[in-house]
Formats: sequence, structure tokens, C-alpha cells
Amino acid sequence: MRVYTRTGDDGTTGLIGGTRVKKYDLRLEAYGTVDELNSWIGLVRSQDLKSEDNTDLIEVQNNLFVIGALLATDQSKVKTEPNFNAIINHIKVLENRMDQILDDLPPLTNFLLPGGNNAISYCHLARTVCRRAERRTYQLSAEIEVPEPILKYLNRLSDFLYVLSRKIAKDCGIEEIPWKS
Repeated sequence: MRVYTRTGDDGTTGLIGGTRVKKYDLRLEAYGTVDELNSWIGLVRSQDLKSEDNTDLIEVQNNLFVIGALLATDQSKVKTEPNFNAIINHIKVLENRMDQILDDLPPLTNFLLPGGNNAISYCHLARTVCRRAERRTYQLSAEIEVPEPILKYLNRLSDFLYVLSRKIAKDCGIEEIPWKS
């Protein structure tokens, strides 16, 4: 199988199901941003993390591939009945992990400035890309039906990435710098 097909040379790309759309189509913006997020999370994972954090992020990456594929599918051409139980269950996993982590962190009284080390900074970059993926997917939901678990997952994931950044700071003994207005 070759990586290049030349079919996109005309400024279009194929959805799952065969429909061709412009490369600037909102659907591509949504699943392309999910793909970008997955790459940022891969960069977070390449840092020196605790094994449970790495395990959590591998699960996130797998879920993001599923979400990207669902967003890339033309449901009018390919009738699928995706099972969202794994994503719904992982929303609960993310919530439980955040609760566990937050129980071990000092409460927030201010916004925090992103940064501290590469892993923390990459978490913040992934968080902001996740927020953009969520915005693009909500925008897409005004045009096509986007299953609610996808929207909830992206919302919860951005929160998780913020909490993970705080955990990494604590694990590394890095002071969190509060924002001063």
C-alpha cells in the first residue's frame, strides 16, 4: 500500500464511505484537530511520566482514533451503529482519575501560568488543542449529527490534561506559578 494516492491533488479528500469534500471542510477541521491532539498527547507520553499516567494517555490516544474515524465517516453512505460504551466508560475513568489526582493536590485559588518543564508545557499545549477540537466538533454538530459522547469526551479530556499538568508538577517538585491580574 502506498502512502500517496494523488486523489487529493485537486483540493479534496475522501471521507469513509467515499464522499469527496474540500480539504477545508469543517468535518476535516474537526477530525484533523483531533488527530493533531493525538500527536500532542504522543509528545506528552514521550516525556518521563509515571507508568499510570502513560497508561491513561495510551487509552486516550486509542479513543481519539475512534473519535477521528467516526467524525471522518459519511453516515449517509456508511451505516454504522457505533458502540459508544467504551467512550462513555472512559469519560467516567477520566473523572475518577481527576478526582484521585485532585485529592492529592492543593486546591486552586488562582489560574496557573502554563509551564514548568516540557511535560507540563506539552500537557497545556494538548489541553488547548483539545479545546479547539471541542469547538470545531461543536461547530460541526450544527451541520451534521455528532454523537453526544464525543462532545462530552473532548470536554472532559481537556480538564484531565489540565489536572495531569498539575500532577506532573507535583511529581517533579515544580512550583505552580499563579496568574496575577
